[in-house]
Amino acid sequence: MSATPLRVGLVGYGLAGSVFHAPLIATTEGLTLDTVVTSNPERQRQARAEHPDVRVAASPDELLARAGDLDLLVVASPNKTHVPLATAALKAGLPVVVDKPLAGTAAEARELAALAEERGLLLSVFQNRRWDNDFLTLRRLLEDGELGDVWRFESRFERWRPQTKGGWRESGDPAEIGGLLYDLGSHVVDQALVLFGPVTQVYAEADVRRPGAETDDDTFLALTHANGVRSHLYVSATTAQLGPRFRVLGSKAGYVKHGLDPQEAALREGRRPGDDADWGTEPEGLYGRLGAGESPVTGGGSPVPTVPGDYPAYYAAVTAALRDGGPNPVTALEAAAALDVLEAARRSARDGVTVTL
Repeated sequence: MSATPLRVGLVGYGLAGSVFHAPLIATTEGLTLDTVVTSNPERQRQARAEHPDVRVAASPDELLARAGDLDLLVVASPNKTHVPLATAALKAGLPVVVDKPLAGTAAEARELAALAEERGLLLSVFQNRRWDNDFLTLRRLLEDGELGDVWRFESRFERWRPQTKGGWRESGDPAEIGGLLYDLGSHVVDQALVLFGPVTQVYAEADVRRPGAETDDDTFLALTHANGVRSHLYVSATTAQLGPRFRVLGSKAGYVKHGLDPQEAALREGRRPGDDADWGTEPEGLYGRLGAGESPVTGGGSPVPTVPGDYPAYYAAVTAALRDGGPNPVTALEAAAALDVLEAARRSARDGVTVTL
């Protein structure tokens, strides 16, 4: 690898920018966090305190004016800015990483993919949950044939937040692309597609439960995959008792896993990859269980050691793609396929129909 790191500009220093992208960029060999873009004075001070050598710009235009000084632009700003900022960066000759969801529609995602291909530039989507510990463990179980033929995949991303917090993520303005369907739904749909392939039918229920809420905060999706697997996906801010993160049922056995990957909590606490040897690991008491014929709650099945989570792998792959022509870890066309499902789910919930893709 070249001794000169790739210089990265990061647009946005809210939750996504400060907790996920900046720490992962700063700890990836071959990358350096060159500039953070935020107009918020408090976040500017935070960026300088957490990354003393970083430059700070007040606007994306200020950053793009010196696009020639950068090697990669990361878009971690509100959802409605993803398409215009990615478009401007690609036209300025910069490879781009965009936080999920890439766009509000699959058509916009495919237009961005076409622009990136035309310019010969990397366009990648940050789908970090592909590197969650439970997801990596499930992929290994499937590759090893431990479950036999999978019949049903249940995935839950549930929270108990009975009071709204406000902000664009909970806005009812369609232009903001808020709500849980596009927020957490982007994760669970992407994971289902990676595991079980294309979807032929989508049914969804989307509710607004909390007082003062403006957009969906309790949503369910039922997907029928082309290979016959059925995925039942739950995303909610109103779940008083959390269900298992995964319950996967097959012809030989089932796998049940509770709890969330620990990497987000570690990043929020200020820990960084490389700080210690147990990054992404969890205690044995949280291991999922594999078995048949009895509930894991009553001791059925055997514990399955959880593969350590590995968020750093995403930016390592981006670096390899830019340096050596390695594969794009998450393509825009993959994001477009997930957006096809999300758009179908929105239509299904609105009209009370099952949508065929």
